Amino acid sequence: MDDYMFREYVKNSRTVAEDTSYLEIFSYSDPTLNTVKEEPLPADELENFLHQQGAFQPPILPAGITRIGGLRMILQQNASHPETFSPQYISLKEPAYVSMVETMRLPYRGIESTSAVGPFFWAALDQDEERPHLQVLFRKSDVRKKGLTRGWELMLSHDMRGGMTMGYCKGTSSSDIVACVRHLKACALQVGHPMLLPTIIFSHDMSSKTDIKQREARDWLRKLEHAVSMRQEIDDKESYVDQDGLVDFDLINRHLVECHSQVLWKRPKAYMQILQSFDEAMELFKSAAESGERWQGELKKLNASMLSRHEFYRKKLQGIDSYAYTTLQRLAIQRSALYNIIAQRESKLNFQMAGEQRKLAHASKRDSGAQKTIALLGALFLPGAFLASMFSMSFFNFQNGVVDVNPEGPIVSESFWIYWAVTVPLTLFIVGMWHYWERRKERRYQEEDLLLEKGVESMEIQIQAQMRRRTMSKVSTWDTKAA
Repeated sequence: MDDYMFREYVKNSRTVAEDTSYLEIFSYSDPTLNTVKEEPLPADELENFLHQQGAFQPPILPAGITRIGGLRMILQQNASHPETFSPQYISLKEPAYVSMVETMRLPYRGIESTSAVGPFFWAALDQDEERPHLQVLFRKSDVRKKGLTRGWELMLSHDMRGGMTMGYCKGTSSSDIVACVRHLKACALQVGHPMLLPTIIFSHDMSSKTDIKQREARDWLRKLEHAVSMRQEIDDKESYVDQDGLVDFDLINRHLVECHSQVLWKRPKAYMQILQSFDEAMELFKSAAESGERWQGELKKLNASMLSRHEFYRKKLQGIDSYAYTTLQRLAIQRSALYNIIAQRESKLNFQMAGEQRKLAHASKRDSGAQKTIALLGALFLPGAFLASMFSMSFFNFQNGVVDVNPEGPIVSESFWIYWAVTVPLTLFIVGMWHYWERRKERRYQEEDLLLEKGVESMEIQIQAQMRRRTMSKVSTWDTKAA
């Protein structure tokens, strides 16, 4: 089944090209004969390396000299293709990849782990009872940054009888694979243990950078606490307060998110599970090697030393886990306090805007009342003024028979048409001018409404910005210096 699954995955995988080299480390009973060799490996020499032919033939040892342990690996230490760690991608041609896995007896399941997320470790003995091999998978290749995949992977197969370890290792320049290989070459006397390189990789991954990042996150948290809760635990020059004594809460909110992300970097629980898997693999190796002669002496001491180192990292990770948990809880408190502060200021903003709208409503009400008053006065006095003006014209004579020299003359003058000839066009002209004036006023009012809307928006933005900034008070919630 494993063979079928392996070939199906290889057939469906895509190939990318990477620079390849090889590493050979041999440890003998005479330490002066130990060899460490790392050279580029052209594609046409891969088969010779796998089968130890040509330039890769093993040396002829002097009489009485035995090989204690050895390691032969294919390396791709500076993988640079953007998809080199994407799922179902391999960095050797299909026939070469199949030949490497089968000849070195590497785990068939390795290609199925290309899509694994987080740190991944697996170890098991194969089904060969006559010459068992301990197979190891160790990788972390789920990171993508700026369009590039990042990470590393390791496949090993250790001959439990002969003490030879065969393997394949790949990593990008952002990983610690180059440093790990350099470290491995310095430990040539200990290559007989199959967990040596996985432990070296884990040691570099759990370097002091992890502790330093947690310390930096805690320092960052203290600055955020000073800005939000006015907690006096930092120097004033390190605070978020500017020269005017103001704080930008939008900036603090972004920094809270970034600080939270930094605390979650390399979660300790995941790496403690890796250590548990390491111990299981160590126990598996011990149970299979105890019956042989190789288990005595340095290999047994090395196994105990590595177990002790694993316990050291376990305790270290437990401390980081507790430290990170406290940091996350304090970050949650500051985030809650920040949201409360912003909510209070936005509530105050809403009150201010409601007050401004109320003032505008009252002003409009006063204007409409004044206009109604003027319209009412016009409606009251306009008919009387119109009639009085019309009947007082010379076209009408209500004094007939009293002072008129011609008592029999008409009351309405024959020239009365002149009044209508002038009044009607004048009235139409005035009405037209009024209509034109009203249209102009409507257009002006529309422009003023647009300007008012823009003014309201700018006022809202200005008030909201002011609400998200506040003057820092000298009062603190907890003065640890005084304590």
